[in-house]
Amino acid sequence: MRNRLSVRLAATLRNYDIHDLPHDLLAGAIIAAVSIPISMGYAQIAGLPAVYGLYGSVFPILIFALFSTSPQFIFGVDAAPAAIVGGALVQLGILPESAQAGKVVPVITLFTAAWLLLFFFCGAGKLVNYISMPVMGGFITGICMTIVLMQLPKMMGGSSGTGELFELAAHLIRSCRQIHWLSLLLGLSTLVLLLLSKKFIPKFPMAVAVMAAGAVLSAVFDLKGKGVTLLSAVTPGLPRFQLPDLGAVELRDVIGMSLTVAVVIMSETLLAENNFAQKNGYSLEDNQEILAFSLGNLAASLTGCCPINGSVSRTAMGEQYGAKSQLTGITAGLLMIVLLLFGSGFIQYLPVPVLTAIVVSALMGAMEFHLAGKLWKVSRTEFYIFAGAFLGVLLLGTIYGVIIGIILSFANVIVDSADPPRCFLGILPGHEDFVDISKYKHIYPIENIVIYRFSSNLFFANVAIFQKDIEESIQEDTKAVILDASGIGSLDVTAAERLQSIYANLEKRGIRFFMTEHIARLNDQLRKLGLGRMIENGAVRRTIPTALRDMGIEAPYPIKGQHRTDHVLKRNWVESGMQEFVWAFGDKAEAVIEKQIGEQLRHLQETKDMDSVLHGNWNRMGTMDEDEWLERLEEHLTEIAGDLGMDEEQVAGRLERRRAELKRRLKKEQPDLLENFEKHRQSMDEEFRRQYPDIYKRVEELRKQL
Repeated sequence: MRNRLSVRLAATLRNYDIHDLPHDLLAGAIIAAVSIPISMGYAQIAGLPAVYGLYGSVFPILIFALFSTSPQFIFGVDAAPAAIVGGALVQLGILPESAQAGKVVPVITLFTAAWLLLFFFCGAGKLVNYISMPVMGGFITGICMTIVLMQLPKMMGGSSGTGELFELAAHLIRSCRQIHWLSLLLGLSTLVLLLLSKKFIPKFPMAVAVMAAGAVLSAVFDLKGKGVTLLSAVTPGLPRFQLPDLGAVELRDVIGMSLTVAVVIMSETLLAENNFAQKNGYSLEDNQEILAFSLGNLAASLTGCCPINGSVSRTAMGEQYGAKSQLTGITAGLLMIVLLLFGSGFIQYLPVPVLTAIVVSALMGAMEFHLAGKLWKVSRTEFYIFAGAFLGVLLLGTIYGVIIGIILSFANVIVDSADPPRCFLGILPGHEDFVDISKYKHIYPIENIVIYRFSSNLFFANVAIFQKDIEESIQEDTKAVILDASGIGSLDVTAAERLQSIYANLEKRGIRFFMTEHIARLNDQLRKLGLGRMIENGAVRRTIPTALRDMGIEAPYPIKGQHRTDHVLKRNWVESGMQEFVWAFGDKAEAVIEKQIGEQLRHLQETKDMDSVLHGNWNRMGTMDEDEWLERLEEHLTEIAGDLGMDEEQVAGRLERRRAELKRRLKKEQPDLLENFEKHRQSMDEEFRRQYPDIYKRVEELRKQL
């Protein structure tokens, strides 16, 4: 508990690199500037006067910067909590920006801080470990898209939207019918300029430049008089600290509302923080982040503000301009103090369309549709999880998006575990490893033995597949079933009962059952679940070779001559061998093998050493594999002869002598495979003749001359 609740103050400022100072100061100035329109707008959505948005960008952001372990995340007045609080006021029948709203909202914020503090003491930060990257990506993209849809009407001269996708779309359509064209021109030109500068001059602080230009244009050309919306004037001065009036609202109403807000703040901000952390390669202390959320909201409640949240848009802006530590947030907070004390008059000259374009530009950079594209190519299931989280946020709101994403992630885990990777094992002659029979044509099962690997924890959802695989593998001559349990870390009661049944049924049929290769802890589980008899009877062995010795079988193991496989690769060159390449590269094995051949030929050009080509890699290959490699070298017969200054007959002779050596070795070590070797040779020649008829004809002529 002591470690879990430990707190580090100013964690991102320790061992500070002075070279980061210009980046942090610049990013802090830009964030302070863009926070003006964002925070003022969201304060109004929460039912407070706009100036409280600026108040929420002072002390909460400073306190968060001191307690956060994220070097780049920014705290501030944000969309989701503001929208929830605004909706709560409507339910309570309280008018926005009224005196009553000014009393009730800080109470909600105070209870939000209390809930977050409780989450901290409960160690709730670990919950983020159960949320996958597709959920995070879909969640962040959904939030960014929601805020963009909220903000777009302001670029047209309208007001910010509220609600979810359909409400936002309806508001956007209404705004399109009443476009103020000068506002739209200002907003679009600013957005285009920002996007172009991000691509061609990413280090230039274009956001500050366009903001200053907007203020100048407003003052010189009277943009307000031409219908362009400007920010409202703000009374100078800092917020006053005072305790919220707990009697302003029924506590039973506040407790439920504030719990919802606290859950949204914790889940949304932790997800977003971890998303940026993964992307930029640093780690967080999730539980301390919750404490930082709580203390930031406590400061907000004492200054009369609405609940405060982590801001994706401001963080994305800081990332764009190279923010390296929470000095960025401290700079933004201090500059907001300066603004409130001495520069509040400047605010009334800032055009809303220009400021909105700055926010939209930052949000576009934070969206992760590129992750969705990658998931579509490599994992459709994870793509659908991304889409579920994205659409959940967009259609139903923040908290529902998180819930949908988590449900989909856990469902995916259960589905994958219910149909896990599994295979039957055999051996490659001349090697001791047990490998998947289905992948390579020349991996052979051990005679009268079934070796089965199951790569998942064994539990109620997958034990039926486990039993079915074993039962269908048994033949009339089967004497033992050996389970490679190296992938099984645990089993539940249902799986234990079924395992007991499988063991008993095999015992009745005179077939021995062995469980091998698993971690020692699994033996403790077996005993606790009533399967200790298996251990006592010798059915549990540490390794597969130990189980085989119990059956009286020693290496070299007796094998079945030719086995049937339903899962070989299509191309004969690959399915006949090169198991290491196939195992490592899958469908790309053919290209990799050709690359290896090319590298050997280049080595041959440099060294003129034929022996290095013939003897360099064979210690890692089986006999069939080496035979295939020789056949591939024959495809380059003319090239090899030219590189060595030899005639083709000499090269062909060297290859054939090596092949004869392989045959003699096989006859001595594994005579029962000699027939298969000859069949393999014939199939290889057939493939050679089919694909390279001219080369094969020449090689065949040379073979006859030898």
